[in-house]
Amino acid sequence: MQQKLKLAIAGIGNNASALMQGVTYYESLHQQGVKPEEWPGIRQSVLGGFSVFDIEFVAGFDIDERKIGRPLSEAIFCGENNYPVIVANLPVGPSIMRGIAAEDDVAAVAEALKRSGAEVLLYGLPTGLQQQAEWYAEAALAANVAFVNCTPEKIARTPEILARFTKQGTALLGDDLASHFGSSVIHKGLLKLISDRGLTLQSSFQVNLGGNSDFKNLAINPSSKRESKMNALGGVDAGKVEVIPSGGFLSQLEDTKIAYFNITAAGWAGTEVVFDAKLKVQDSSNAAGVIIDLVRVAASQQRMGLGGMSQEVASLLKSPGM
Repeated sequence: MQQKLKLAIAGIGNNASALMQGVTYYESLHQQGVKPEEWPGIRQSVLGGFSVFDIEFVAGFDIDERKIGRPLSEAIFCGENNYPVIVANLPVGPSIMRGIAAEDDVAAVAEALKRSGAEVLLYGLPTGLQQQAEWYAEAALAANVAFVNCTPEKIARTPEILARFTKQGTALLGDDLASHFGSSVIHKGLLKLISDRGLTLQSSFQVNLGGNSDFKNLAINPSSKRESKMNALGGVDAGKVEVIPSGGFLSQLEDTKIAYFNITAAGWAGTEVVFDAKLKVQDSSNAAGVIIDLVRVAASQQRMGLGGMSQEVASLLKSPGM
């Protein structure tokens, strides 16, 4: 196995908590002698030469004063974070540094990335912050660090940004991760099944509920997420299919996400077929199960000097750059 990949994180939220705790969880299984094929919830135990626990957290950035200055192992439980504790003993991790709040902060973050030795910057700020996403991408470029965009903001889909990463030989993977077993993946599969079985779609909707900070923010800034979710459904008729990224923020749900699906179709001789379903998942675990593959591909690509977007990960993203 090669040297651990060095990961920096922008946005110390629930996804960062799920990722750090999960990496520690799988390393513990490895140390206990549990075979990789027996590890739950893993698509590929080794990818790009990296095991799921071959991650060294070397830097973290946030603008929440409750997190700045704290070690990563503490910061992931601070502020509005509400991902559950699944691992008791975590490595301390790096102290969280002040992130980008204005364009003048880009240079300082780029220098911090260089000092940390980071190979990959994982971007996971709340949805709707296009300018901040661009600033962090700029910092990654300046530091020659691969950039993974977990959010629906247009980074890999912005031709000028993608061209700069490609020319420099710096990896750029995005945009907007398609969760491990997420509502978009399920909805797309159900709509395809309706078509494959010869039924005629009449209407369909997907409504998502949650209680974490992402859902709180989506209640205010839903537009980029809705666009990305529609992209993930693969060109469906927008007149027949509706997606509500956040049908409501319910604090009691914490990091649990609930999605409701309805499909109405016409079968033989126009008779009606109605399908209703409900999905309940740990939202940030659902994200971390995909993030682990994205950062490993990014690090592998970075070490080979392959800039820009890899189509190898297109299926892991709702709106992949081309």
